[in-house]
Amino acid sequence: MTVSETATTEPSTTGDDVLVDVRGVKVHFPIKKGVIFDKVVGYVYAVDGVDLQIRRGETYGLVGESGCGKSTLGRAILNLETPTEGSVVFDGEDIASLSGERLRRKRKDIQMVFQDPMGSLDPRQSVESLLIEGMKAHGLAKDERSAAKRLRELLSAVGLPAAALKKYPHEFSGGQRQRIGIARALSVDPKLIVADEPVSALDVSVQAQVINLLEDLQEEFGLTYLVVAHDLAVVRHISDRIGVMYLGALVEEAEADDLYAQPLHPYTRALMSAVPVPDPLVEDRRERILLKGDLPSPANPPKGCRFHTRCPWRQETRCDTERPQLRVVEVAGAPESHRVACHWAEQIESGEIQAHEVTATLTEQTASGGEDDFVGPASVTEAL
Repeated sequence: MTVSETATTEPSTTGDDVLVDVRGVKVHFPIKKGVIFDKVVGYVYAVDGVDLQIRRGETYGLVGESGCGKSTLGRAILNLETPTEGSVVFDGEDIASLSGERLRRKRKDIQMVFQDPMGSLDPRQSVESLLIEGMKAHGLAKDERSAAKRLRELLSAVGLPAAALKKYPHEFSGGQRQRIGIARALSVDPKLIVADEPVSALDVSVQAQVINLLEDLQEEFGLTYLVVAHDLAVVRHISDRIGVMYLGALVEEAEADDLYAQPLHPYTRALMSAVPVPDPLVEDRRERILLKGDLPSPANPPKGCRFHTRCPWRQETRCDTERPQLRVVEVAGAPESHRVACHWAEQIESGEIQAHEVTATLTEQTASGGEDDFVGPASVTEAL
């Protein structure tokens, strides 16, 4: 047995320092067919076995290409999507097991900032109505005077004037609407905010303003963030730790500086090679890893390592038969907090295994039980 096989697969952070503890979470959506009676013929494996921990007061960045399941995982942590399997322990209580009134009361501590600032705000409600709605639901608006003071404090915290309370969402710019969404999340004094692509719909100059605002609010209110994004530059700027997702599972997790300095998983290497470097001399000399083929459908994920169909370092043994576990690797310069789900991470880093040409492959979709063949989703978007 090799050193890599004996290395621990458990995250190193334990105890009271952990606010969110996600263990073995799976979110599977059934695929049905039939005219009169629906028959389940398969599943979309949006999230398929994820373990991660988020410490109090930190920002955890979750990155990956579109359709990898990162937004679904964020919604599962909030129990907006009920996990098919696994547990989500938030502040000592399993969120996945809650329902009804107990879940409603717990939502005060967990809020979400959505990707589309216009779509997430009711156009028929004023800013005052949007902000005070959650406060009333959780009994925080005790009287009109204290509520009005709280509303002005919220707007001041996100850099908006008190006059904005009487306006409606369509009267603001995209960046201002996102600030209103952040103020709404802050209105109930949460402990955790899940930000799902919080700046992807904004201009570059406005993105920087919102990112800096999130950092200032974290310091002021002691917030914990889970930031879901595909922009690696944004994630690097705001995150303390980063998890990289591919097709429903984490493939690498590390401190932000460690991940960018020494990416170890082949998929992470490909992502990092796509980040532009401002120095033209360095940009011309550095290696670019271009992945062949599209992201496989989550309704029909590859066997073994999910990435092996596009991996330049794929080997004939283990890669297409054995699914790798997220583990600590024995690589010089990599700390114990750096975990990778790759059978050959050490050999790839040392140069023992060299990259080779990848041929795109097409996989067949069959129904559960093998009785019927059926045409699967044409794309990841259709599948989800």
